[in-house]
Formats: sequence, structure tokens, C-alpha cells
Amino acid sequence: MERTLNFELTPQVVEELQAYSQLLNKDINTILNEALTAYFENAHKKVMAQKLETDNGMTNLDFDEFWDGVDI
Repeated sequence: MERTLNFELTPQVVEELQAYSQLLNKDINTILNEALTAYFENAHKKVMAQKLETDNGMTNLDFDEFWDGVDI
């Protein structure tokens, strides 16, 4: 499903896209898609790391302190 999005790029970004398009012999859409994919992967890693920190932050007890007094 394709959608049309409206966004603005600064003149500097447009110039860099055009320059890298020629240098890499890649279509500008390909460059943008690759850049956004890399951005989303990085953002996902950050979100997962924050979630892990939050989950681990639910206790400040180490393993022995947590299980102290529990008979198995």
C-alpha cells in the first residue's frame, strides 16, 4: 500500500542527496529508503534497550538477595 506523504527537505539535504546519488550511482528514493531503514533499526534498538532497562529496573536486588529465604 503506497501513500503520498508531504514533507520538506532543506536545500542542503537536497544537494547532498543529489551528490550522493551521482557518487553512488543510486536513485534518490533508494538512498532515502536505505537511510530510513537504518534509522528505524537504530531507533528500534534504542527502544528495546530502554525497555530492558525499565524491566531490569523493577528490582535493585541481586540474585542472592532476591531468593534469600526461599525454600525450593
